[in-house]
Amino acid sequence: MTAAQADLQIDRPRVADGAALWRIARDSEVLDLNSSYSYLLWCRDFAATSAVVRDGHGVPVGFITGYVRPDSPGTLLVWQVAVDRTYRGRGLAATLLDGLAARVVHESGVTVLETTISPDNTASQRLFTSFAERRGARLEREVLFDTAVFPDGPHEPEVLYRIGPLSASG
Repeated sequence: MTAAQADLQIDRPRVADGAALWRIARDSEVLDLNSSYSYLLWCRDFAATSAVVRDGHGVPVGFITGYVRPDSPGTLLVWQVAVDRTYRGRGLAATLLDGLAARVVHESGVTVLETTISPDNTASQRLFTSFAERRGARLEREVLFDTAVFPDGPHEPEVLYRIGPLSASG
């Protein structure tokens, strides 16, 4: 961690963190907000493939949720990345992503990271593009879900970012 991150700690999420993750996602004004219940389940069932960053009091101030795809056990799908507004600009999202990827590659043998990003989310595009560059990994993009498949009104397409191969050496 950098000096700007010295008072912070990266950890696995716990069920007690679910409410804070839901609030951070809600306040991001970018993410599709899931139910509070889903964040509680996520912290219980997918803690091994997710990460939180805690402030000096142990309160979550950022998170990444992810899971290993059941039909592709070498692939980590990153679902959401968010950092509390007061902690943005410190490189926390990149630190969380690097740390989670290293952990899951080591523990689960993951060799590919996937995520989806809407075309207007330039911050996430930069985050995952720079992740691929730091890892020296190939980055492929394709539309995974077009606008027409979303049943709840206008929604931008979700572009699949596929990054790999990843290795334990970085």
